[in-house]
Amino acid sequence: MAQRLGLDWRYESESWSRASAKGESPISSENHHGVAVVYDEMRQAMHGAIAGITWDRLQRDSSVTYPCLSEDDPGQPIVFVDDVPTPNGRVQLVPADIISADERPDADFPLVLITGRQLEHWHTGAMTRRSSVLHALEPGPTVSMHGDDMQRLGLAPGATARVQSRRGVVELAVRRDDGTPVGGVFIPFAYREAAANLLTNAALDPFGKIPEFKYCAVRVEAVAAG
Repeated sequence: MAQRLGLDWRYESESWSRASAKGESPISSENHHGVAVVYDEMRQAMHGAIAGITWDRLQRDSSVTYPCLSEDDPGQPIVFVDDVPTPNGRVQLVPADIISADERPDADFPLVLITGRQLEHWHTGAMTRRSSVLHALEPGPTVSMHGDDMQRLGLAPGATARVQSRRGVVELAVRRDDGTPVGGVFIPFAYREAAANLLTNAALDPFGKIPEFKYCAVRVEAVAAG
């Protein structure tokens, strides 16, 4: 890709070069397109975080917690211990007013939809949903709700529910999750079968100009069996 952009980037490792010279395939579990060389460049650029985590160390230990600033550093569980990288070493706190959401719940759409990721599936699931292991753990879309809301709406875990906003509607299985606040529902956006963003609000934040994909008003109804 770099060469097609006119950049003469070369990241072949010694083992890559040796294999290529012999006419052998240089791709192996230890060496894939000079990944160790690419990583070492990253390590030099990120010296404040991973300077002590060499490629050999990663290969040996499998994982190292950063920040890790030297090769004898076991790795630190906290990023900033004594100070932060500001002129005076302190965090700068700025008060901020709360701006009301563009769309608030009402009598027709009384619940708040929050969308996000799952542990098993990243973003749209373009890669993770191809994994048989991850698919077995999370095979399909769900809407998470607090047990109190489920009881009020007559919904049982595993039942199919219809979630509707002013922009669209999806049908998916109900999951009881009492970590979800009463009055709120959560839908992961990794599933095209029940695409959460069919429901979300594209209104822009007045300052950040970010679409309000994480908050909108919805209603949830049970879908009759059969």
